Order: sequence, then C-alpha cells, then structure tokens
Amino acid sequence: MGLNLTKVKYETLNARQQENYNYQKLSAVLADYGFVTMRLSDDWKGADLIAQHIDGETFLKVQLKGRLTLCKKYINKSLHIAFPYRDAWYLYPHDELLEIIQANSKRTFPWSNKGEYSVRSPAKQLRQILNPYLIEPTRNRQLKLTLND
Repeated sequence: MGLNLTKVKYETLNARQQENYNYQKLSAVLADYGFVTMRLSDDWKGADLIAQHIDGETFLKVQLKGRLTLCKKYINKSLHIAFPYRDAWYLYPHDELLEIIQANSKRTFPWSNKGEYSVRSPAKQLRQILNPYLIEPTRNRQLKLTLND
C-alpha cells in the first residue's frame, strides 16, 4: 500500500499551523546555507527559533512572521525577522532594517497603535530596500548576514 499524500493549502491552515508550516519551510531553506534551527516554545527574548551555523560561532535569534514586520518591542533585542514572500524568504536584522527604512522615509514612520508596522506585499521601493536580505531557496547563492551581537 502506498502512502497517499495531499499538499495542504496554506490559506486553510489556522494561525498556529501556519507558524509550524513556516518554521519547517524556513528551516529547509536555511539548511542550504549551513544552519540548523531549534524551535523555541516560549518566544525567548522575542525569538521563535535559534539558527546555529555550522561555523559554530554564528547564532541568530529569529522571529518568524508571515509578512514584513517591524515592532517597537523588538528594538534592541538583536533579533532577525524572517518572512516568506512569493517563492523566497527574507531574513533581516530588525533594528538595521528599521533604521534604513526610517532614513529613507520622507514622513513619520507609520506605527500602528500597537507599536507595529507590517505589510503583506511590500511596495517596489520597500522591496528594493529588502533586496540584500532576500534568501532564495537555492544552494547557488551566498547568504550575507550582518550580525549586531
């Protein structure tokens, strides 16, 4: 008897299932760049997971999101934010990206009442700012990280 596998539709998953799905997808992509991930059960210091590089020296605290997100509560926590967009992932140092966006903004940064800013589909100008943080699911691209620790 063969195993009958049916792909799930992301949109049909509840919030917790989507987070689990995203964790697995991101872990697979990061593995191509020499990282092993460890899921955290309690958002330790704002992180959903730790990514450890095979160099034995690089550790990233990562907050997993379903969209581009910046939060006041993540400032000064040395967090990286990861989110999927189309067929790729972005992984960016939260504080670094926040500074870049604020420096390129002509008006007051649009924080919500909760102290958050998020967007599911970033505009072209924002995607250009995000481009250095794009991780494509391929082994042929070098991932460059800026560590704030």
